[in-house]
Amino acid sequence: MLYEGAIGAPLHTKENKMSQSAAFPRLSSPRLVLAAGAVALAALGLGGCSSMGMGMSSAPSAVKVANGTLTDAHGMTLYTFDRDTMAGKSACNGNCANNWPPLTANDADKASGDYTIIVRDDGKRQWAYHGKPLYLWSKDKMPGDQTGDGFMNAWHIAKP
Repeated sequence: MLYEGAIGAPLHTKENKMSQSAAFPRLSSPRLVLAAGAVALAALGLGGCSSMGMGMSSAPSAVKVANGTLTDAHGMTLYTFDRDTMAGKSACNGNCANNWPPLTANDADKASGDYTIIVRDDGKRQWAYHGKPLYLWSKDKMPGDQTGDGFMNAWHIAKP
């Protein structure tokens, strides 16, 4: 096998009889080959995580990020409520929850990274981000609508 130099000249000539094993003695070392393989596999594994969005915090399947905004799986904007001040508790119940439906978690869902699950007064489970319960706004009709942002100076778009 011939290896060409930087300008296209062969490295193996009559003047240079250095063999590949003499020029690169460590390339044939089994330890180096194993180490290089391990590094390559690790790089592939880490690259896979970041390309799937798992590098920072694993979002549940119920939550997506679109244009710097948290959305539900259907692309509807998610909101937080300033009056949710008690850890693990929603202050939006009853009629409030009719207008601001909670982003509910099913029984199989598990907390992951920055996403936790709280139990509401009605016993339903609700997703929270950084401890803040997540809600939809009943007046948003299409994915990308953000008509609830700033409502009563208490509702805000949830951002990652």
